[in-house]
Amino acid sequence: MSLTVLVDYESGNLHSAEKAFQRMAAETEAGRVIVSSRPEDVARADRIVLPGDGAFPACRAALFGRSGLFEAIEEAVTVRARPFLGICIGMQMMATRGLEYRETPGFGWIPGEVVGIAPGAGRKVPHMGWNDLVIDRPHPVLAGIETGQHAYFVHSYHFRVADPAHLLAHCDYGGQITAIVGRDNLIGAQFHPEKSQSVGLRLIASFLGWRP
Repeated sequence: MSLTVLVDYESGNLHSAEKAFQRMAAETEAGRVIVSSRPEDVARADRIVLPGDGAFPACRAALFGRSGLFEAIEEAVTVRARPFLGICIGMQMMATRGLEYRETPGFGWIPGEVVGIAPGAGRKVPHMGWNDLVIDRPHPVLAGIETGQHAYFVHSYHFRVADPAHLLAHCDYGGQITAIVGRDNLIGAQFHPEKSQSVGLRLIASFLGWRP
């Protein structure tokens, strides 16, 4: 039976994400979904989800502070090519570096940097609430999601990719804000799929069935 692991490194409340992934796994017969902080569970996972709430440096420190956890994720993702979904800060940490508070190295899986949002007149930071997606490139995990559908965001920084080919979707917030990035077996969403109603559930279902 296929196993999807939501990585728990005490960076945010995983309850709603766990329920959303378990619901869609049941509906699509995609196997088991568990929340775990154990490297051995990550090592045997068929799919890995890395959520993250808060600040980039704190999330990275929390993840790397758990012995063997990042190493298990990296081996599964970069050596065995397991499908990986990063959510919010979990997506941002795929970058080369983050610039929140101080320069902090990321995983370096998708070249680019995480920079502060510079909104236009009348826009507040953080970018919080619903915003329309603009699909830039087709991707199997985005099947059935169209430009104009909306997702729920809560963030002050976003991922500025070095290669435009890695930008799958964006939204407008006084300028272009990265919404979804991806390459190979990697995909990341700045918004919260578990809070994005039908769009988020569709993305989760597609990820659970994705065979890169």
